[in-house]
Amino acid sequence: MVAMEITRSLLPSSSFSNLRAPPLFHFHVSPSSSLYPDVLHSQSSLPITSRSHFRKPLAVSDGSASATKVAVDDPSLEVKKKAMDVSPELKGTTIFLVGMNSSIKTGLGKFLANVLRYYYFDSDSLVEEAAGTLSAAKSLREIDKSGFQESETEVLKQLSSMGRLVVCAGDGATQSTTNLALLRHGITIWIDVPLDIVARGMVEDQTQLSAYNLSTSVAYPEVLTRLSTAFEELRGGYAIADATVSVQQVAGKLGYDEMDDVTTEDMVLEVLKEVEKLTRVKKMMEAAARPF
Repeated sequence: MVAMEITRSLLPSSSFSNLRAPPLFHFHVSPSSSLYPDVLHSQSSLPITSRSHFRKPLAVSDGSASATKVAVDDPSLEVKKKAMDVSPELKGTTIFLVGMNSSIKTGLGKFLANVLRYYYFDSDSLVEEAAGTLSAAKSLREIDKSGFQESETEVLKQLSSMGRLVVCAGDGATQSTTNLALLRHGITIWIDVPLDIVARGMVEDQTQLSAYNLSTSVAYPEVLTRLSTAFEELRGGYAIADATVSVQQVAGKLGYDEMDDVTTEDMVLEVLKEVEKLTRVKKMMEAAARPF
């Protein structure tokens, strides 16, 4: 059973109990092979090119040493400072990112994990790794929907029991009361990206098309239509997140003429601000509950 394979081989909680966080603001995490199974290496954070705009896929570097050096040595000072301010109050609480799957959400998640000294995971990728191949995961999703959902739940159960993680949660994370309850073990942020931007990114990147049973030859209008249908089914689950960070609102707040001008750093900074608000509210509620 795929769910049990995930529990035994992909996410051994005993391995994580002894992990230490990567060095602060070190943008290329290389976990020790003695502590991590091979599959987790593919989930570790990748270099993020500073000031990446949404016109291009996020979390992509040109592979040159100079590009990597810029990502490591020149992150946004404001993002770095805000992460340092938020981290002590966050106390290792896991952050779940929900919303339509896109390179924007993925890039944001990896960047956020790096500045917080967290580890990054994508729940859908873990299910796919457990299935063995992407095609096997697709077949499981299509033929045995309940089995695929059980695997998603098992992944979330394991991830929610750990700390110091940023998790890009798949669509299944918001489609059952069990999964929604698991998300309550951490902070949940809805990354609200306009569907036209998501659709454009999917046509360019193509790696997310299989999740919606779309072929690589599909045209933009069909992708947008499929995403619109899926969004209507999922938006209720997204809406119960602890906070929402919207590309459209961030663009308006910063006075950008185009939503494409919003950068990864802009979005990460807004997520950190929302996390800061939530931790402050929690702290105030805990103080109010203490006896005099």
